Amino acid sequence: MSLKNKRSVFRLAAFAAVATLALAGCTSTAGGVAAGSTGPIAKEDLVLVASVINTTNPYFIANIEGAKALSKKLDIPLEIIDSQGSSQTEISKIQAILAQGKKVVMFVNTVASSDTPTIVDAVKRAGGYVSIWWNKPDNFEPWDSGDNFVAFQKHPGVDSGRCNAKAIGDALGGKGNVIMFPGVQDSTTSQTRVAGFEAEMRENYPGIKILENQPSNWDPQLANQNAKDLIAKYGDEINGVWSADDGMQLGAIQAFDDAGLLDKVKFASDGLYPDTVELMKKGYGNNAIVGETFHRGYMASAIGLYTAYLAATGEIVPSELPKEKRTSFFDIKCVTPDTLDEYLKYDTPTAAADFVDKLVETGPWDTEPATLIGGGGPEVLPKP
Repeated sequence: MSLKNKRSVFRLAAFAAVATLALAGCTSTAGGVAAGSTGPIAKEDLVLVASVINTTNPYFIANIEGAKALSKKLDIPLEIIDSQGSSQTEISKIQAILAQGKKVVMFVNTVASSDTPTIVDAVKRAGGYVSIWWNKPDNFEPWDSGDNFVAFQKHPGVDSGRCNAKAIGDALGGKGNVIMFPGVQDSTTSQTRVAGFEAEMRENYPGIKILENQPSNWDPQLANQNAKDLIAKYGDEINGVWSADDGMQLGAIQAFDDAGLLDKVKFASDGLYPDTVELMKKGYGNNAIVGETFHRGYMASAIGLYTAYLAATGEIVPSELPKEKRTSFFDIKCVTPDTLDEYLKYDTPTAAADFVDKLVETGPWDTEPATLIGGGGPEVLPKP
């Protein structure tokens, strides 16, 4: 069965997926309350808040699932913020919740790195606690901002890029030409993934040439158009395609399918989204997808919220933690079609609740498969 026969499904999944992270953050802050919290907050006075970039991308939907599972486990009410791909919307909605006087335990998947200082300042002024995921300025660290900025957390981008490069490099036998679709250029997440991919190719696959790099803003539609443009430019010279996330990869795959080239090209990306799992299981395009990196949105939101909850209730004191537990890198897995079956258990109907049960038992740094593997500062990029 060809991918074209499923076109309406994949177009919907791909093109509704990832919102752009390119928008800049605004600079207003919440005011009128004393900065910081003076002591543990009673559980009954807390509200969990999960802020996501949009509510259509599978990853962000999973963020919400993880927040709901933790809310149920802890018996604490939950509010969801849909940023609608806008820094201004993200920040104004966070400020609106804080203005109600609620003591928040917050997880934020930031729209842009530059949003983080504004959000942290607003939460700190309101006496809440926040964990930020994925993007922040490299020079803005939790330990410089007090205990209310509990943690910055992510899966390392360099490892992700290296995993993908190895999968494509091995699939091509170390020879050929590839094109790249990064996310937003000023996103630290995209930058580190690009750096890892390029370093792995440079160091271990010198026979593979990167033809062109086309940032596609986490947008499957833009990736689809960029892929069409590069197909027109390079045609069947293209042997491999790397994307910084699965949303863009799905858009690119559709372009190569439309051009009749899908079965001649190998793909790798980050996320292992449900649509990608199905493509890999069925071997679409002559087993076109050769590598993925695995993580799940429900794990990120649950870890982020639970870390902030422990700080809010006084079970941990952030300023007493080692730096790697405040700027934290969690394990990311390399997945190929041969190892795919090992990860299907993390997409069952009870997967988010099961993960939360383990999280509360073992803590935010020791819960498989998302265990702490390092941190303590910005990712170290490979030397060019």
